[in-house]
Amino acid sequence: MLIAGHALIQGALILRVLLHPNREPSVRLTWIIVILVLPVFGILTYLVLGEARMRPRRLARHRAALARLPPLAVASDSFTDDQPGLLFRVGQSIGGFAPVGGNAALLMADADDTVAQMIADIDAAQNHVHLMCYIWLPDDSGTRLAHALIGAAQRGVTCRALADDFGARAMIRHPLWAQMQAAGVRVARSLPIGNVLLQAAFGRIDLRNHRKIVVIDNHITYCGSQNCADAAFLPKARFAPWVDVMLRLTGPVARQNQRVFAADWLAEQPQDDLMALLSAPLAPLGAGFPAQVIAMGPTDRPTALPEVFAALIYAARHDVTVTTPYYVPVDALQSALRAAANRGVAVTLILPARNDDFAVAAASRSHYADLIGAGVRLFEYKTGLLHAKTVTVDGAVSLIGSANMDCRSFALNFENNILLSDVNITAALRQRQLAFLADSTLITADAVRAWPWHRQLWNNAMAILGPVL
Repeated sequence: MLIAGHALIQGALILRVLLHPNREPSVRLTWIIVILVLPVFGILTYLVLGEARMRPRRLARHRAALARLPPLAVASDSFTDDQPGLLFRVGQSIGGFAPVGGNAALLMADADDTVAQMIADIDAAQNHVHLMCYIWLPDDSGTRLAHALIGAAQRGVTCRALADDFGARAMIRHPLWAQMQAAGVRVARSLPIGNVLLQAAFGRIDLRNHRKIVVIDNHITYCGSQNCADAAFLPKARFAPWVDVMLRLTGPVARQNQRVFAADWLAEQPQDDLMALLSAPLAPLGAGFPAQVIAMGPTDRPTALPEVFAALIYAARHDVTVTTPYYVPVDALQSALRAAANRGVAVTLILPARNDDFAVAAASRSHYADLIGAGVRLFEYKTGLLHAKTVTVDGAVSLIGSANMDCRSFALNFENNILLSDVNITAALRQRQLAFLADSTLITADAVRAWPWHRQLWNNAMAILGPVL
């Protein structure tokens, strides 16, 4: 009876996997294998982690927050048919933001420089400071940022701090969180975890807000991979330093980041009102480059983020360089890199040599031979954990943000990126990528073939689970 019941449940779940919309065939196959090969555990795993379902109440709050925001501009009819214009079309189809001109940017030197500049901007803020991050630690950097917010709030600046309930749990439980609140900083937890068992019954418990956004006075914004934490990153110190890339941007693209922050904030604090900030007139456009925020999450189409990456790679005519800490691609992304290299584009992929996620590291390496065989130059960064998420194309177009090239970013995380078209900023990002290359090892086909059989077995086994990592 138990065996028959177990088989019946397996069959029902497999049918659900096959009928679930918008899924890659490889993802379906992976889940069918998990359900069949792992008795009981496979069933429980699928019930808890098998679908990127947001709890109905949470989804309603998210939609209500979006409904309160001013309408976005209609789809732009001014897109050009050149490379940036076509890429901006892809971005607008996802987040709804049209590209806006008149922006300027500064590439931060390192993690310490980023924190110092953020604090200087917070100290100079006149009206408001909005900060959102995934990980916030009560270390030196995290503490200094908290005290900067406290100081700004005490002199009358409206400060809002939103942190992911899981990633920032160390700060949320720390006395500093209460001190910020007592000083007048408005704080909120994004995607509160609550009762795990109860939440698992109605949706995924591991949907996370992975965005990193700072907006100051509707004009200054930051975008990139750095959390509110030291590069030493004490929870995983043996992989340190965490090597990030951040841009400080000024101009109308800051308003787009403001809107992303507002939607996430109002989902947690619906009693608040940010409409005045989102409707305030912007300064007249000056000289500067076009840029576009591309924000996505579990409520968007699951192919959104792979489409962005693939579009950038297919658009390349001369060269494309990618840095990402976690490379577990869908088939379309792997094919895009191979196709670009096969048509003569100089494709460079830089990954960390030592990854804090052993399963992701193994799954990534299962793709090495395929990429190298197509002509992709593949490097592993040796000096810490390369956490930067950047793409540069043909010396003219760049993408920077929070999104990794893995299934968690594709389907489970709320992510935020900025696409821009500017030769100077792209050149600066390209120089940073070249600096990473100087501290990296080129992975050759011979080196991959020399891996012992048990290592190849492990890598390929993890790759089978890639769609669910």
